[in-house]
Amino acid sequence: MPQEVKVLIAAAFAIAIGFGIVVPVLPQYASSFNVGVAAASAVISAFAFCRLIFAPAGGRILDKIGERRTYLTGLVIVALSSFATAFAANYWQLLLFRGLGGIGSTMFTVSAMGLIVRLSPVSERGRISGLYGSTFLIGGILGPVIGGLLAGIGLRAPFIIYGVAILIAAAVVFRRIAPEALGDRASRAAQPRMEFREAWQFGPYRAALVSGFANGWTSYGIRVALVPLLVAAAFGAGPVLSGIALTIYAAGSAVALTFTGRLADQLGRKPLVITGLVVAGAMTIVVGVTENVYLFAVASFLAGVGSGTLNPGQQAAVADVVGPHRSGGQVLARFQMSMDAGQIVGPVAAGAIVDATGFGWAFGLSGLMLILAALAWIPVTDTTKRKDVDAVPTGSIPQVPVRDGTEDDDAPAPGPKS
Repeated sequence: MPQEVKVLIAAAFAIAIGFGIVVPVLPQYASSFNVGVAAASAVISAFAFCRLIFAPAGGRILDKIGERRTYLTGLVIVALSSFATAFAANYWQLLLFRGLGGIGSTMFTVSAMGLIVRLSPVSERGRISGLYGSTFLIGGILGPVIGGLLAGIGLRAPFIIYGVAILIAAAVVFRRIAPEALGDRASRAAQPRMEFREAWQFGPYRAALVSGFANGWTSYGIRVALVPLLVAAAFGAGPVLSGIALTIYAAGSAVALTFTGRLADQLGRKPLVITGLVVAGAMTIVVGVTENVYLFAVASFLAGVGSGTLNPGQQAAVADVVGPHRSGGQVLARFQMSMDAGQIVGPVAAGAIVDATGFGWAFGLSGLMLILAALAWIPVTDTTKRKDVDAVPTGSIPQVPVRDGTEDDDAPAPGPKS
């Protein structure tokens, strides 16, 4: 594994720990400004909303100034946002500062994907994507525990600690990933940039947008928003069991990520993505209908396993489409937008379903969405069969992909560029 990738993984751990620290504190902090539950929840949604609307601009910034600068700039913005949040004087300042953090988050998330594309050998992309994802999960598990303990010293302290952690991560990346590691940007300036319409021609990318939306809706959306409410309604339990349920899910993902990344490199991206979507979808349905606490725990764990199985293959497939010799900021940003959109729409829509028909239908339809997303992957050709992408010398890839029989049969033949 390249040294630079190890640095990115270490930085991701520090960022995830810091993010986990503020998660359990943020709703209480927002409520301290004498606002209701809806207003306190809006502070959480503001972060994801700003991530979504800024993603296209983040992709253009990445194409213009490169992955390393975009990554560092994004981290600094999030750090400053966290410091400002800690010293917010009223609710509206809190809402503004938290939203600005979403802009920085988009920048470093998309650029981190770009750096992994740039620095990872094609035969290791699945494993590296899995390691990167498991690092965030482990940090996400440990962070809330630390955050809960830090809440005793004040609701503002976790945001200061988060900002410091991010600045440390930025300093490490600045020192340990030199611009030379990404090649001479002046010589790469003449390279054609991969546009969204170009990536759209490839079936694996279109399928990744579908599964990314479904995964954002279910794995990152309703899991956090509805599982605590489901636990209270079905088992009459409080926050302790809710926290255990979320931890069990994260543990299942972490266990899967220890080996599914390597399998994505050995067996291909497509089989892992389809398997993960089906497992996660089926177990999400079980979570919503079971009244047995032990079956609920097992289903939560297996749903996490499904999520940890599909993510490395899905991310590696997007990276394969872009390849290391192209600038794919817009392509990566659109993929991130698909997950953010699902994460924003999912809790709202599923919450309305709960109000109308109950938890069973909400979780059932969300699980079915994951299973249907697997159908989008069945007709496409696995991206690991397109080894020509990584073999082409820098600057020689045409702006529209040339069909050589290895692409998807459903991808249209490229026409002349207008």
